[in-house]
Amino acid sequence: MRVLGVDPGMTRCGVGVVEGVAGRPLTMVGVGVVRTPADAELGHRLVAVEQGIEQWLDEFRPEFVAVERVFSQHNVRTVMGTAQASAVAMLCAARRGIPVALHTPSEVKAAVTGSGRADKAQVGAMVTRLLRLDAPPKPADAADALALAICHIWRAPAQNRLQQAVALHAAKASKTPATSTTPMTPKGRTA
Repeated sequence: MRVLGVDPGMTRCGVGVVEGVAGRPLTMVGVGVVRTPADAELGHRLVAVEQGIEQWLDEFRPEFVAVERVFSQHNVRTVMGTAQASAVAMLCAARRGIPVALHTPSEVKAAVTGSGRADKAQVGAMVTRLLRLDAPPKPADAADALALAICHIWRAPAQNRLQQAVALHAAKASKTPATSTTPMTPKGRTA
């Protein structure tokens, strides 16, 4: 499985490609950052993020795209930029028919470090170890993008089994005849 992880941001959008399967050593295929000038007009910055992500999709041809799920912060301006960059990444993937998965920061930290409260240094150290790199990727946005890809590779098999179980249950439920909805009293007698 080849996954493009995207740590969305307007100034620095981390991107990283990891290849492998759960339970086996993973390989970093590429890592970097899509940058936009902070003083540029918003529309131009969004186009730059789109062009950068499109280049990564063209070059690395991932099977999945894992994007950090935007969460509420106190700084509304930061949240808006993150949400907009996230939407661009999802749009680029959807345009190509590539499945997109969203993972919260806590899910990513827990998957990579074992703790949903890990700091950036811990995430960077574990990404370095898991991918057998000489040094943590810089800046932290790049390491976070690789962590997203790792998280998705490790979580995807369980998520797929869960989705299959839910679909199977729904299919069985649709074949089962409707049951009576006669109200019951507290002692189990019909009303």
